[in-house]
Amino acid sequence: MTTLLIVDDHPLQRMGFRMLVESQEDLSVLGEAETGTEAVRMAAELAPDVVLMDVRMPGMDGIEATRRIIAAGGRSRVLVLTTFDLDEYAYAALRAGASGFLVKDAQPEELLTGIRVVAAGDAVVAPKLTRRLLDRFADQFPVDGEPEDAKSAERLAVLTEREREVLTAIGRGWNNAEIAGRFHLAESTVKTHVGRILAKIGARDRVQAVIFAYNTGLVSPDGE
Repeated sequence: MTTLLIVDDHPLQRMGFRMLVESQEDLSVLGEAETGTEAVRMAAELAPDVVLMDVRMPGMDGIEATRRIIAAGGRSRVLVLTTFDLDEYAYAALRAGASGFLVKDAQPEELLTGIRVVAAGDAVVAPKLTRRLLDRFADQFPVDGEPEDAKSAERLAVLTEREREVLTAIGRGWNNAEIAGRFHLAESTVKTHVGRILAKIGARDRVQAVIFAYNTGLVSPDGE
């Protein structure tokens, strides 16, 4: 069972999310918060698997709340949801440590998939945001809070040839099934490669792996 904390300052929005989540046998809502301050407190108390986090709220906003929840070092992962399809919000959310960013007009199936992906330790970004977000901000994203430097080169050097190929594919936005088809591998083998890559480069999740691929020049914004 995947547990959630819903954070939004609009009661009707929280109710809608709760109804959707609780329609699924494998998902459960532990609580609701209407401010960033409440979200930080309740995440510490309830330790949900996933926090559905709004961005714009009175007082502490969702970006700062995300930063504090992640900095606390608990088990919760944050999926940011916003009405506003803005690159700056997505950028700020990922910098704060969020594992995903979706707009609220996403289809219900997309939101449910996002919750499950984030709970499983991967990351998700609204498809229409991914390319332009990385094109615009790739050179500003650090891995583990560090700028691209000699340490990044050292991390890249420890990858095997196959791992570099898989990392390049991740950087181009390919999913595991696409990578498996391209390199004639089983998806389980791809998952193993991805796990080893994340560990070797010090990336928290797939989003940071994409960022790392851009920062080290494996992938460029023009897709080459």
